[in-house]
Amino acid sequence: MLEGSPTPNPNPNPKLSLSVSPKPALIPSMALIDCPECRKPVSSEARACPGCGYPVVEKLKPATPTQSTSGPREPIAVVHPSWWGYFWYWFFFFLIVPPFIAWVKRSATVLRIYRDRITIERGLFSKCYQDYHPKDIRSIDVDQTFFGRVLGIGDLTLSTAASSEGTEILLSIPNPQAVRELILAQRGNQ
Repeated sequence: MLEGSPTPNPNPNPKLSLSVSPKPALIPSMALIDCPECRKPVSSEARACPGCGYPVVEKLKPATPTQSTSGPREPIAVVHPSWWGYFWYWFFFFLIVPPFIAWVKRSATVLRIYRDRITIERGLFSKCYQDYHPKDIRSIDVDQTFFGRVLGIGDLTLSTAASSEGTEILLSIPNPQAVRELILAQRGNQ
């Protein structure tokens, strides 16, 4: 056979024929680069790393002329999620904190009435104790707002002759009239 003549086709079916070219086709060579994420070799023509899926082609493209390559890049906008998406977190936060504060304040003040003395204990971690003799109490004032009267609570003010400050104010005392009468009864028993 001569060099430029076609080779005979051994396959009788022309649709499934295989053509054999005399010269091998030139395959362009591709450079291998390391994936910035997993450091495995990746073809420079691959869109993503086959090992980890990192988008290699987009990272290797040179900057477009509209992007400034010199100087710091400033964002066009900074977007955070709306606070409305966290509404229930804030709502329950405010439902939990005030009752805790109320519990601490309520636990921090205790009025005890004995037959021969009256004690006021203040503080939760550090304590302050004050003792009063019923005879030293000059007056007991009860202050109640409208809602305080409806709820049965009020502020009790003890004025004493023995104390340097002269008055002790106890806030939100339940049934303040009965507490006042109990203290006055102890003063009369001595």
